[in-house]
Amino acid sequence: MNLLQLAWSYLRARPLGTLLNVLLLALGVGTIGFVRIVDGQIGASLNRDARDIDLVVGAKGSPIQLILAGVYHLDVPTGNIPLKSAQELAKNPLIRHVVPLALGDSFRGYRIVGTSPDYIRLYGGSFASGSVWSDRMQAVLGSTVALQTGLAVGGGFAGSHGLSEGGTVHDDSVYTVVGVLKPTGTVLDRLVLVNTESVWFVHEGHVADPEELKVIEEERQVTVLLVQYASPLAAASLPRKINTETNMQAASPAYESARLFRMIGVGADVIRAFGGVVLATAALSLFIALYHALNERAYDIAVLRTLGAHPAGIGVMVMLEALILALMGSALGLLLAHGLVGLLAWWMTPQESLRVDAWTFSPGEVWLLVPAFVAAALAALLPSWRAARADISATLARRT
Repeated sequence: MNLLQLAWSYLRARPLGTLLNVLLLALGVGTIGFVRIVDGQIGASLNRDARDIDLVVGAKGSPIQLILAGVYHLDVPTGNIPLKSAQELAKNPLIRHVVPLALGDSFRGYRIVGTSPDYIRLYGGSFASGSVWSDRMQAVLGSTVALQTGLAVGGGFAGSHGLSEGGTVHDDSVYTVVGVLKPTGTVLDRLVLVNTESVWFVHEGHVADPEELKVIEEERQVTVLLVQYASPLAAASLPRKINTETNMQAASPAYESARLFRMIGVGADVIRAFGGVVLATAALSLFIALYHALNERAYDIAVLRTLGAHPAGIGVMVMLEALILALMGSALGLLLAHGLVGLLAWWMTPQESLRVDAWTFSPGEVWLLVPAFVAAALAALLPSWRAARADISATLARRT
């Protein structure tokens, strides 16, 4: 029988203690792993959504709220801005491209966004079926919207006033689905896209009088402008110019997202610290278990030494027990972490917010094994040393 088999047999001989140590290690690894998986997936999702957007322009208010509403569609907008102001800004030589967004309605909790086909190209969207709109009151569905609502090309629906379910339904303005997008892994998947004229048409009503229509057109508004710089130098002057010289507000997605992550990071650090405390508790429990186990198996160790076992081999056997526990606890901890992510994903699904995937594994998760193995190795150091230096003669004399 080799050392690994001996170590495993000793663990099987103490099933309750083994189970307790495995569960403690799993809880520590699972807690840290849960935070890492969620933090990594949400961070990657937010970065994808804001990757090609240099600046967001909207009504004055909270910059973070403007970013959450205009880029991630997770908050209500700060307000609307005049279409004329938006068109004037688009002429600025520091700006290469502007994508307008008009918000205000939703369909079954999914936001209806009035925009241009450039918005689809911004996220590399492509069509699973159908094509982009060619007239007003035509809609393109993100992949998640199509999947959850069951709508396909040729279907129809009416939007609701407001950005969440429960608003007044615009029964007199029915959209026709003309396209469904392939999954992109971005915010595009959970949006209903229409041209901006459709949003204006729904809210302005069916105006027949030319004079009245002209007045309405003069007062048209959009909600957000997604801006791409013409050159990196624009970042130094354009946001300040917009914020000080216009009735609009400019916010940088990169800066505001980083600020948001710093605020959220405090809570994540607390959870990580809790996981660290649990791992430390597991290491202490493991140390106590191994240390007391030596007293119970002192005679067995003496016999092994008498039969020719090397002192270092005895120490390695005790260390192997700890490492086996660490391996079992880490494996269970990773499953626990992904299970917790699955619960979070289930809770987030009805809210149509950011998505997390419970069963997406990344190579970096292997590093989650390190804390458990380090904790187990440290806990086993003293018991291993004590086992290797056990006094054979004294132990055998006490038994005779």
